[in-house]
Amino acid sequence: VCSPRVEGVHLRGGKVARGGLRWSDRLEDFRTEVLGLVKAQQVKNAVIVPVGAKGGFVCKRMPENADRETQQKEGIACYQIFIRALLDVTDNLVGGEVVPPQNVVRHDEDDTYLVVAADKGTATFSDIANAISIEYGHWLGDAFASGGANGYDHKKMGITARGAWESVKRHFRNLGVNTQQDLFTVVGIGDMAGDVFGNGMLLSDKIQLVGAFNHLHIFVDPNPDAAAAFAERKRLFNLPRSSWEDYSSELISQGGGVFSRSAKSITITPEMQQVFGIEETRLSPNDLIRAMLKAKVDLIWNGGIGTYVKSSEETDADVGDKANDALRINGKELNCRVVGEGGNLGLTQRGRMEAAANGVRVYTDFIDNAGGVNCSDHEVNIKILIDEVVKRGDMTDKQRNQLLADMTEEVADLVILDNYRQTQALDLSEILSHQGMGPYRRFISELESAGQIDRELEFLPADDVLKERASNNQGMRLPELSVLISYAKSTLKGDLINSDVPDDLYIHRHLERLFPAVLTERYQTEMYDHRLKREIVATQVANDLVDHMGIVFVRRLMDSTGAGRAGIARAYVVARDAFNLTDLWAQIEALDNQVPSRVQYSMMLDLMRMIRRATRWFLRQHLGLSTQDTIEYFGPRLAQLQESIGELLSGEEQVAWRKRCDELQAAGVPEALAATVAAAPSLYAG
Repeated sequence: VCSPRVEGVHLRGGKVARGGLRWSDRLEDFRTEVLGLVKAQQVKNAVIVPVGAKGGFVCKRMPENADRETQQKEGIACYQIFIRALLDVTDNLVGGEVVPPQNVVRHDEDDTYLVVAADKGTATFSDIANAISIEYGHWLGDAFASGGANGYDHKKMGITARGAWESVKRHFRNLGVNTQQDLFTVVGIGDMAGDVFGNGMLLSDKIQLVGAFNHLHIFVDPNPDAAAAFAERKRLFNLPRSSWEDYSSELISQGGGVFSRSAKSITITPEMQQVFGIEETRLSPNDLIRAMLKAKVDLIWNGGIGTYVKSSEETDADVGDKANDALRINGKELNCRVVGEGGNLGLTQRGRMEAAANGVRVYTDFIDNAGGVNCSDHEVNIKILIDEVVKRGDMTDKQRNQLLADMTEEVADLVILDNYRQTQALDLSEILSHQGMGPYRRFISELESAGQIDRELEFLPADDVLKERASNNQGMRLPELSVLISYAKSTLKGDLINSDVPDDLYIHRHLERLFPAVLTERYQTEMYDHRLKREIVATQVANDLVDHMGIVFVRRLMDSTGAGRAGIARAYVVARDAFNLTDLWAQIEALDNQVPSRVQYSMMLDLMRMIRRATRWFLRQHLGLSTQDTIEYFGPRLAQLQESIGELLSGEEQVAWRKRCDELQAAGVPEALAATVAAAPSLYAG
C-alpha cells in the first residue's frame, strides 16, 4: 500500500491466515520487520485454523515534535487508509457468492478471507477496523478485527496470562510443587497495570513476589506476606492506572521498597543482599535489576516488553533491543527454576536453549502465550457461525452479542485446554527424545529438505550435535521441541486440508470440538455448513494427534509403513476411539497434583506405545470398512478385552501385569485405571 501519507505491507502464509497489523517506526526497513514477524507468526499459529500473516505500516508525514495526541490522530488516519486499501483489493462474499472488488484485475483465484489483529501501536484499533469492515459490507463484519466492542476482551479475560500459567503450573508439577497450594518466590518483569503481568500475578495467592521492575521503577519486597501482597496487587490491578509507586509502603517487608530507575544508586539492604545473592551495599538501578534476574528464585515471570536474556555466544547487537543492553544477562547466569513467558521476546531462542541446558525449565514465548491468538481465532470462527443465524433472521444483533458474552468462560476453557495439552506433549516428547534421537533427527532433515525449515534461523542443532547428545544420553531441549511441535502441527494440518480426511463422516465430528457446547446443541446445521469447516477439522485432528502421540509419531509410521500423513491420521482416529484413548488420557490428567508427574507420564507413554502399534496394525489391514464401522466393530470387543484382561493373561505376562498394577496403585492411581494401563502391552497385535 502506497500513498503520500502512509506506506504499508501485508504478508500472508496462505489463503486462510491471521496476524496483527503493526504501526511501525522503521521507515527505512519496515518490510524487513514485517517479514521477520510473519515468520514468527507462522510458528505461533500452529495450534489454530489460519496460518500466519502480518502487516505493518509507517506514517510518512508525522509532524515533527508532535505531542502524543497528534501522533495518535495521525496514526489512526494512516491505519484507516491502510485498512481501506487492503479491503479495496479483497474479494467479498454476498449471499454465499464470491464478489470480486470493482475496477480490479484479478490474477489469483477467489480469495475472501482477510482478518486483522492488534499489534504494537494498534492495540486499541479493533473497533476502527471493524467500522470500516462494516462500512464496506465485508462478509466478516466485526469478526474482521477480533477483540472489539463485541469481541473477547483479552485483558478482562486474562486469557494470555491464564494460558501461560498452564506452562508455569506444569513446570512446577514436574518439580513436585503445586503453585496453587505451596508458597514460591517470583521475580517479575512488568507492572500490575499490564494485562499479562497483572493478570498473571493474580493467578495464585501463594506467589511471593520478591522483586519486579518495569521501565520506570524497581519494586523489592524481600520477605512478602503472600496473602497481604496478593490483595495489594489486586488493588493495584483494579486501579484505572497504576505504577509500582502506588504499592502501599506499609505492606512492603523490611529492607524493601520502590526505587526509581533514574536514581544514581540504590542502597542494598541486608535483606536485599540475602534474597538476591548480592555482596555490594550500593548498586546502580541497572546492576540491581541484573542481580534480580540472576537471583535464586523459583520463577521469573515475564509480562513486559524487551529482551533480558541472551546466550553467551550472542552479542547485544545480535539481540536488537538497545534499550535493555545494560540489563541483559546470559542464559547460563539464570538461577531460577522456571521461566514463564507471558510476554514476547523476553529471551532470545539461543538464550532459552542455554538456560535449558543448565537445568532451567522453559518452553518458548509462542508456546506460553498462545492463548491470545487462539482466543481471537475462536472468536472469528464463532462469529462466522452465528452471523449466518443472524442473517437468516433467527437471531437479533443484541441476542448475538449477549450470546457471545455468555460463552466467554467456556471459550476461555477451550483455549486453556490447548495450552495445557501442548505443554504436556512437549514434556512427553522430551522424555521420548532421551529414549531415541533418530526420529527427531529425521523429522528435522525432512522439514529441511522440503524447504519448510531453516535449521540455522530456528537455531536447531546440527546432526552431529544431536548424535553427540544421543551418545551422552541427552535428549532434545524444551525450547527446541517447542519449535518442532509447531512445525509438526502445521505440516500435518496442511496435508490434511489437501486430503479427503476432513470429509470423512466420522472424522467430520471433530468440528464440534472447537465450539462451546451451546453452539453444538443449538446450531448444529449451521456448524456443519461453516465456511471453514474443512480447515477446522484438519486443525482439530492435527492438534489432537500431536498432543497425544508426540512430534515424531507420524514420521515414525511413515518410515515403518510407507503410508502418507493423511492415511496415518485416519488410522490414528480409528485406534484412538477403538481403544477409548480420550477417556483414559483424561483420567490420567485428572490425577494432577495427586500422583507424581513422572508416574502420569509413564502411563501416557504406555498408552502412546499401544496406540502407535494399533495405528500401524489398522494401516496394514486394509479392512475395507468406513472409519465409523471399524470403530463400532472393534470398540466394544476391545472394551470387553480390557475388562477381563487380568483373567486372560497367564505366566510371565500375568506376573508383569500384576507388578505394574501394584506399582501404579502404590503411587496413588485408582485400581481400574491402573489395571487398564498395565494391560496396554497385551492389548494390541502386530
